[in-house]
Amino acid sequence: MKSQAAPNQEDYKLKDTKPHLGERWPHGGIRGGGGWISSERATSTYDLVEQMFYLYVRVVKAKDLPTNPVTGICDPFVGVKLGNYKGKTQHFEKKTNPEWNQVFAFSKEKIQASILEVYVKDKAMVSRDDYLGKVVFDMNEVPTRVPPDSPLAPQWYRLEDRQGDTKVRGEVMLAVWMGTQADEAFPEAWHSDAASVHGEGVFSIRSKVYVSPKLWYLRVNVIEAQDVQPHDRSQPPQAYVKAHVGNQTLKTKICPTRTANPMWNEDLMFVAAEPFEEHLVLTVENKVSAAKDEKVGKISLPLTIFERRLDHRAVHSRWFNLEKFGFGALEGDKRHELKFSTRVHLRVCLEGAYHVLDESTLYISDVRPTARELWKQPIGILEVGILSAQGLLPMKNKDGKATTDAYCVAKYGQKWVRTRTIIESFNPKWNEQYTWEVYDPCTVITLGVFDNCHLGGNEKPTSGSGGKNDSRIGKVRIRLSTLEMDRIYTNSYPLLVLQPSGLKKMGELQLAVRFTCLSLANIIYLYGHPLLPKMHYLHPFTVNQLDSLRYQAMNIVAVRLGRAEPQLRKEVVEYMLDVDSHMWSMRRSKANFFRIVSLFSGLISMSRWLGEVRHWKNPITTVLVHFLFFLLICYPELILPTIFLYMFLIGLWNFRFRPRHPPHMDTKLSWAEAVHPDEMDEEFDTFPTSKAQDVARMRYDRLRSVAGRIQTVVGDIATQGERFQAVLSWRDPRASSLFVFLCLIAAVVLYVTPFKLIALVAGMVWLRHPRFRSKLPSVPSNFFRRLPSRADSML
Repeated sequence: MKSQAAPNQEDYKLKDTKPHLGERWPHGGIRGGGGWISSERATSTYDLVEQMFYLYVRVVKAKDLPTNPVTGICDPFVGVKLGNYKGKTQHFEKKTNPEWNQVFAFSKEKIQASILEVYVKDKAMVSRDDYLGKVVFDMNEVPTRVPPDSPLAPQWYRLEDRQGDTKVRGEVMLAVWMGTQADEAFPEAWHSDAASVHGEGVFSIRSKVYVSPKLWYLRVNVIEAQDVQPHDRSQPPQAYVKAHVGNQTLKTKICPTRTANPMWNEDLMFVAAEPFEEHLVLTVENKVSAAKDEKVGKISLPLTIFERRLDHRAVHSRWFNLEKFGFGALEGDKRHELKFSTRVHLRVCLEGAYHVLDESTLYISDVRPTARELWKQPIGILEVGILSAQGLLPMKNKDGKATTDAYCVAKYGQKWVRTRTIIESFNPKWNEQYTWEVYDPCTVITLGVFDNCHLGGNEKPTSGSGGKNDSRIGKVRIRLSTLEMDRIYTNSYPLLVLQPSGLKKMGELQLAVRFTCLSLANIIYLYGHPLLPKMHYLHPFTVNQLDSLRYQAMNIVAVRLGRAEPQLRKEVVEYMLDVDSHMWSMRRSKANFFRIVSLFSGLISMSRWLGEVRHWKNPITTVLVHFLFFLLICYPELILPTIFLYMFLIGLWNFRFRPRHPPHMDTKLSWAEAVHPDEMDEEFDTFPTSKAQDVARMRYDRLRSVAGRIQTVVGDIATQGERFQAVLSWRDPRASSLFVFLCLIAAVVLYVTPFKLIALVAGMVWLRHPRFRSKLPSVPSNFFRRLPSRADSML
C-alpha cells in the first residue's frame, strides 16, 4: 500500500510550471523593452498567457454572382478549405449580392497545407452544389496583424474557375491575416477545432463573460391587519400572513388571540434580483382547523414601489387594502358595490446596505454592499491567465470513442467568465486572460473545469457522469491574501474530485495569476475593519435566516445566468457556489475534528516542553529558564516586552519556512485519501436516503456513536466550566466556605507581601526538582476536581 501511496501524494501537490508568457508579438516591436511584461501595464493585455497563432479569414460579401441557367436563381454560400479543415457560411436564397460578414479561424499548430482556398458555391436542393468560383492564397504571403493595430481592410477578389486559369463572373470581399488570440475577431470566429459541433451547440463553445444579477434583501415587516372577516362569521379568525416572492414563501406565526384585528410585528426576509420581475404577493389566511386554512384576502405589489434603504434608519409604514377572496368574477353583479375591505399594515424596504451572500463566507469573493453609492474605490487588480489543462480523464463516449470537451469557468465578485470549449482533447489549451477589480484582499477566486455535454452530437456519458448535465472535472480556489503583490504565480493545480468510489485526480489546471496592488495604504487600512458591511453587525441575521437566504440567492443567480446565451448552466453555478456544502459527511466531520485537535497541538507541545523543564529532563534548559524567571521577577516591566520580542523572533524564524505557492486542495487535511468506501457512499446518498433499511440503520447507528463521542467531549468541557462557577455559587457549602476563607487569607498575605516575593516563591515551587515532588495530584487540583458540576442534575 505504501508503495502505491507515494506517487499519489506527489500527484495531489501543486507543481511549478514555466510557460512562455509574454513573448514578443511578431513584427510588433518590443513593448517596454522586455516583451509584453513591462511597466506599461495598460498595454500588456495578454502578458499572462502563451501566444497562440491563428489564420483568420473574414468573408464579408459577394457581388455579381452568376445565376443557375435552369432555375434563374442563385442560393450562394462560401466555403473555406485549408488542408483537411473545411468551414462554410450559411446560404442565402435568391441573392446574387449576399453579405455574410463571418470570420473563420484556423489554429496554426494544426495547419499542414500551404494553400488556402476560398470557394463560392450555389446551393442545390437535390443534385450537387454548383461550383461558381474560387480565390486561392499562398500561406507564405499572408500578412500578420497585431492588436492594437486597426483591423485589416477587406478587398474585392475576382473568382477563378476550378483550374485557376481564367477569371469567371463574380467577386468576393475577403480579408486574410495571421493573428493571435488577442484579435478582436477571435471570440466570435468559427474555429476549425470545433468543426464537429452542429446546431445550437455552436453557441455553447464560445468564451463569454457573464455578470451576476444585482441582488437585494427584501425586508417585509408585517405589523397588523384590520377587519379580517372569515367565511364563518360566528367564529373570530385566528389569522396569519403568507408572503411570496418568486419561488420563496414565508409566513408569520399565527396570531395567539382570535381577533378581527390581529397583530404580528414580524420581519420576513427575501432575496430579489434586478430587474425586479417578481411581485410581493401577500395573503391573509385564517386557521380554521389543524388541517384546513382559508384565504381571507390577497394583494400583489410590484417591488419597484418600495423604498431602498442605505442604512438602519426607520422606513415609513403603509396600509394596503386586500382583494377579498370569492369577490369578483363570480359575483359580477355586485362588483361595483361598496364593500368593507380588509387592510394590512406593512413596513417594506429593499436593503441596500447588506451584502447579499450567494456563496459561503469561507470562500467569499465579494463583500460590497448592494447599493453602489456605498462602494469604495478598488484597492487592486487581479489578473488570471487560464493557460491549459493536462492529463484530463475521458468524460464521455462520442461515436464509440472516449473523449473530453473541456471548458473552464472562473468566478470572482459579480463577474463570471467562461473559456471556449476545446473539442476532443485531454490536454486543452485555452490561453485566455481575464481581469477583475479587487475591493478586499481577503477574498477567494474560484475556478472550475467542466466537460461540455451540449454540443449537438451523440455524446454518451461514461460511468459516473450525468447525461444531461455538464460533468465536473475539478475545482481550484485561490485566496488573494496569500499572494504576494505584483508577482506572477505560474502553477499547475491538481483537479481533485470526490466520487462515490473515493478521491480521484481528473487532471491538472495550469494558471498564471498576478495580484497588483493599487494602494498599499488602503489594504493595510482594510485589515483593521470588518469583512462584511456594518449592517451585518448592527442588525445581524440568524444562522437559519442566512442559510435560507443564501440558498435562495444561489437559485436566483443560477436561473438568471441560465437565461444568457450561451447559458451558464445550473449545475455549473451550483458547483462553483458550493450548493451542497451543508450536507452531512462523516469524512468532513472527521476532518473538522482533527482540525480542532491540530489547533491545540501548539498548546500541548508548549505544556509538554514546560513539563520537561519542571522535571529537569535537560538541566541546562531548566537553569536558563530559572535565570530568565529571576530576571523577570527582578524587572517585571520586562515581562510584556519579552513576550512580544519572542513573538517577533518566532515570526522571523518562521519567515524562512513561509509557503512559496498559493494554497490548494489538501487531500490529507480533507481526509479524502483514507476514507472508507461506505462513508463515501453515504456522502453521495440523496436526501432523504435512497438506501435499503438495513444500510440506513447501520449508518444511523454509526452516526449515533460519533455524536455520542462529540456529546461526551462537549459535556466534559461544560463540566470544567461549571466547576469554576461552583467555587462561589455555594452549591457545595463546605467547598465554597473553604474557598472564601482562603480568599480572605490570600488577600491579606498579598497585601502585606511584595508581589515579587510571591511570584518568586510560586515560580520556585513550580520549578522545583522532581525529588522534591510528590507523585500524587496537587492540593489545588484535588480541590478543583471535587467541586460539583451540574452533571448530577442531568436526566
